[in-house]
Amino acid sequence: MTVTAPSAPAPAPSAHRGHAVLAVARRVPFTAVVVVLMVIGGFVTGAFWSPLAGRPLGADLAFGVPSFADGKWWTVVTGSLVAGHPALYVLTLGLFAVATGWVELRCGTLRTAVVTIGFQVGAVLLTAGLVLAVAATDWPWAQTLAADVDTGFSAGMMAALAMASATVRAPWRLRLRLLLVAVGVVGLLFLGGLADLEHALAVAVALPLAARLAGPHRVRPVGATLGRREWRLVAASALVVIAAIRVVTLVVPVVGPLGNTASDSTVAETVVSVVIALLLADGLRRGRRLAWVLGLVVGVLYLLLGLLVIGVVAWARATDQMDQVELVGLAVFVPNAVLWSALTGWLIAGRRAFAVPSRRRRRKDPSSGMGSTTDGPDLARAALHRYGGPTISWMTTWPENRYLPTGDGGVVAYRVHAGVAVALGDPITDDLPTALDDFRALAERSGQVPCLFSTTGALADAAQARGWRALQVAEDTVVDLEGLAFTGKPWQAVRSAFNRATKAGIEHRLVHLDQEPRSVLAQVRAISEEWVGDKGLPEMGFTLGGVEEALDPEVRTGLAVDAEGTVHGVTSWLPVYGPDGVVVGWTLDVMRRRSEGFRAVVEYLIASACLAFQAEGARFVSLSGAPLARSERTDAEPVLDRALDQLGAMLEPYYGFRSLHQFKAKFRPRPEPMFLVYRDEADLPRVGIGIGRAYLPDAGFRELIALAR
Repeated sequence: MTVTAPSAPAPAPSAHRGHAVLAVARRVPFTAVVVVLMVIGGFVTGAFWSPLAGRPLGADLAFGVPSFADGKWWTVVTGSLVAGHPALYVLTLGLFAVATGWVELRCGTLRTAVVTIGFQVGAVLLTAGLVLAVAATDWPWAQTLAADVDTGFSAGMMAALAMASATVRAPWRLRLRLLLVAVGVVGLLFLGGLADLEHALAVAVALPLAARLAGPHRVRPVGATLGRREWRLVAASALVVIAAIRVVTLVVPVVGPLGNTASDSTVAETVVSVVIALLLADGLRRGRRLAWVLGLVVGVLYLLLGLLVIGVVAWARATDQMDQVELVGLAVFVPNAVLWSALTGWLIAGRRAFAVPSRRRRRKDPSSGMGSTTDGPDLARAALHRYGGPTISWMTTWPENRYLPTGDGGVVAYRVHAGVAVALGDPITDDLPTALDDFRALAERSGQVPCLFSTTGALADAAQARGWRALQVAEDTVVDLEGLAFTGKPWQAVRSAFNRATKAGIEHRLVHLDQEPRSVLAQVRAISEEWVGDKGLPEMGFTLGGVEEALDPEVRTGLAVDAEGTVHGVTSWLPVYGPDGVVVGWTLDVMRRRSEGFRAVVEYLIASACLAFQAEGARFVSLSGAPLARSERTDAEPVLDRALDQLGAMLEPYYGFRSLHQFKAKFRPRPEPMFLVYRDEADLPRVGIGIGRAYLPDAGFRELIALAR
């Protein structure tokens, strides 16, 4: 009898969480210490459950002109570690932990601590001095701030983020900086509290010094030129901000630098203005010329009205008649005029990015649209015969594609779905950099998001050198034919398939399907339709062809046929051309079998085709790449890779990508990674939708719901 020692109890989930928290704290010690001090301060002062404002303790801890006038200089420290209201603690702790922790990871602990603390103290003292100077005037806002106090570490956090922006690659560098500027400017114009003035001052000083503050951690920008997409994105985002401000000022009016933001606008007027702003934002995001013109008109009107208001106020002050001038809604109009004026300048400077014509004009003028489709397949064939291509290159000849001709007689084949231009594989050309630039320019000129799907590693490297991103999304499986012989133990399953086919009287025929008798074609169609019908979900397309694609005269079809002429299985093989116009390999496309046929028929078909192509002098066959499947995974993969793996697992019961990948392993192929090339991470949600529609272009609502379930 064997006695087994009892296993040690598994650690509790709380223990795992505790270890994870400690691991994070070790990586960001400065952020962790400040957060702990904030938590202790919240408990000791009772600020977690009772507002500090109005309590004697609050006056002794918060910083501002009154505190400094009373000699309470310690409030610069104590006020930074508490929040004035319990509701603000969630925001303060969460934002500081995430934002400053991220900065500390990028810039180091010492540099982050010095910048955060230094700019926090500097912003608080500079704000107090500025408020004290301006309060000597009759400006009610300044006098209000002179009697107010503040808490929180937000000014130092904003300065730290400004420093970290110098360590971020384009285009996120510009986006982060514009976000910081927007927070500072919008907060100052519409809210105008002490914290808002501190934020504005911290950003105004830290941003110009960001590169120096970041030191060796900074990323040197390659160039200062903005692409069409950035011009469009910033303009659209500005309009969304303007629309949001319109709603907020209606629902929660505040007293800002120019007075009360409460206006006499009705809900209906606000809804109409917000809808118009959002429609313009969508048009600007797509680069529409009409949206640019309308946005420019509105911006110019705001600018002229703002100048008129300034003129009236200046005249009234000069003539000492301010008491006779009544300006209603000034606190909302002037900040809006400032934002619209800035947007107008942006639209004028980036006018070339907003040249997408209307749909009606594009229908009348095909040259202004997204490329030609009429003679595209012939162009693709000619380019392949001239330049050759990777394993999936023959798919560029399929009729659903659109085409962008290149200057050297090559083409870029792509499809447009959900506003995304998805190029299929590598451009067929000798000049990859120019083809990439032309494809991106065409897509952005037409308001589309460009990406390239299932590209080779060489194309991914060329694209990354020009500022694109790359992410592995599939894995090609290539079988080298030189010296291939199905002998030895590793090939036992393949030899068993040959033996079963011989016993069943089945032979392999490698044919051109378009030249086969109608009876054979009917059987092939029946096998394909049976396979599709069993799925209960739509047949996928894009990089997965069917019978119609197999009818191409240059495509070969493998048939497993018995003595009675019954087709038991079918495979189709796409040619892979080399640069000399000679077929150097073949790529597996269709792979289907009759339900009542013997199970190893597909192994038999693939192995037979390998031997036939080997005899013809081909160098390799590609068993094609299964989407969302690959052979090796590690725990250190990027988040996006892990998300794609989870998506592949979700689709596995319906389309069997991973099972197919494991099946191909029987032929001992060498893996070749296939990549998605895209502009940057902000495109990925739309790119995912576009690629999904490319694979399932005919899926109806019910089918998509079934797939989602």
